[in-house]
Amino acid sequence: MYADRRLLSWQPFPGSDESAKLTAMCLIAFDHRPGGACPLRLVANRDEFHGRPAAPLAAWEDAPDIIGGRDLAAGGTWLAVHRRGRFAAVTNVRDPRLEVPDEAPSRGALVRAALECETLSRWLAELADGEARRYAGFNLLAGDGEHLWHLHRGNDGIRLQAVPPGRHGLSNASLDTPWPKLVAARQALSPAARWPQQALAAMADPRPADDAQLPDTGVGLDLERRLSAAFILGQEYGTRAMSWLTWHADGRVEIGERRFGPEGVPWGERRKNLDVRG
Repeated sequence: MYADRRLLSWQPFPGSDESAKLTAMCLIAFDHRPGGACPLRLVANRDEFHGRPAAPLAAWEDAPDIIGGRDLAAGGTWLAVHRRGRFAAVTNVRDPRLEVPDEAPSRGALVRAALECETLSRWLAELADGEARRYAGFNLLAGDGEHLWHLHRGNDGIRLQAVPPGRHGLSNASLDTPWPKLVAARQALSPAARWPQQALAAMADPRPADDAQLPDTGVGLDLERRLSAAFILGQEYGTRAMSWLTWHADGRVEIGERRFGPEGVPWGERRKNLDVRG
């Protein structure tokens, strides 16, 4: 769901102009129902270079209260839960107009910081007021099940908002930007849909969008087509992890992760159950 500045010039496809444009992409769809029996249901895909090392869903050795996968290159994560009752996830923003700051920190560090800060709302406000400018473009989603915030850093500025109840989605633009794969994933969270089966099926769809529906994010038509699929297939780059999160009002949290290798080959599945009532 993110990549640090070092990856922006990584050339995994010799002779390919597309490689310099590929950074980590992601797709998140979630249903936020504060006050309900299940205040949060969420699915997410992490798209990344297959050569970038990562650890599967687990309690972290150096921070055992954090449960999530881990980027072993920079030490952060794309999605994780804290045992004290907090979760966070991050995607990048794909916008050629947005200048990447020199020595920009890894955006995966934002997830850990959101999980470990003393007061989440205050930390997010402080981040929005200044520190967010140090990072390349990102979307940070963080909350405690009942309360949910979204922080966006893009060419259109920095915005912090409380997420309203309902079904929402994040990809590599702002909240609920109607990219086809986001719309399809969000629809799979309807009350009539089987959870999490139908949501996971939508996230596993490798079909690209029609050309007429593609966004123009400055990467060229061929790459726009490839990145428009919910599940990206590729030998060097593609969907590496598919996660789902169920947050119950009684404090039970279920988190799962399916891992994939080149060309979408399954690499395993893990599930964790937590009680975050304290």
